[in-house]
Amino acid sequence: MKYLVFIFLLLSTSWVYSQKNYSKSISLVTDNDLYTSTYRDRYYSNGLFVKFQYLGTTEANQIEKKIHSFEIGHLMYTPYKSTLIFPSSHDRPFAGVLFAQYGNHRYYKNEHIFSSQVQLGILGPSSKAKELQNYIHSIYGFPEAVGWKYQIKEALVLNLNLSYVHFLSRNSAGNFDISSYSKANLGTLFTDISTGLYLRFGFKSLQKNYETIGFQSNISKHKQKVKESFIFVKPMLGYYAYDATVSGSFLNDESPITFNTVPFQFSLAIGYRYAAKRFDYGYTYHLYTKKADNTKIDPTNNYGSIFIGYNFN
Repeated sequence: MKYLVFIFLLLSTSWVYSQKNYSKSISLVTDNDLYTSTYRDRYYSNGLFVKFQYLGTTEANQIEKKIHSFEIGHLMYTPYKSTLIFPSSHDRPFAGVLFAQYGNHRYYKNEHIFSSQVQLGILGPSSKAKELQNYIHSIYGFPEAVGWKYQIKEALVLNLNLSYVHFLSRNSAGNFDISSYSKANLGTLFTDISTGLYLRFGFKSLQKNYETIGFQSNISKHKQKVKESFIFVKPMLGYYAYDATVSGSFLNDESPITFNTVPFQFSLAIGYRYAAKRFDYGYTYHLYTKKADNTKIDPTNNYGSIFIGYNFN
């Protein structure tokens, strides 16, 4: 994983172009609790996402732009220690997810955003989460994860994921704005609904919601890309009816270790985004409350995300 990040950083220092309006992008997001702690490796342990997106045609007058996206992602979950041997010590299940996803994103002239995504994949051993974690552990010199034989059993992942951003206000100086953010997931992996706020604090004038790296909307066939630099804060509160990585899939009830999903959960994301020329960068600190209904689990946990994007025609 760290080699993928290195490759993107190397490209950013070696490619120089004069053209500044781009209609396509590719991005890499890597999540890991090692990005917030060098000793903690638990719960949502690792995520890796590669996305390609491009501009679509726009016919409706109220829509500023449409963007289509294709994404491949991998999720990994473990108990508080990945080296646990005995099932009675597990405070949440081992689980791995591998998926592909298509997204349709509509950016309106009033700066509202509606996104719909269809996700297809596999939950269980075929995700190769066990193999990936042991590979990562070998890089950092960590012991082998031995509890994966108790992981959530194999099941199909088919999910519909919706999100809606409602622009609320921007100050007269143009360096602070606020939008509401809501999302809903329905399917065999996650079923939940949540809402919150998305606040941006700019080091320079903020771009509109349909032209910003904050919502991966800064690709355009006509408008030149501009530099962006801002901090964002996104608190969210949600109701979670079903989480197959915790409770096991209803398509396969043979998982040896499962827990009930905590119905009400809170999350907080605080991050920084920077965009210039062809490249976009970002880091996000994520805090979230527990997902498995188990008194052994700490009330909160955290992880970090690194984002790198490359824009082209």
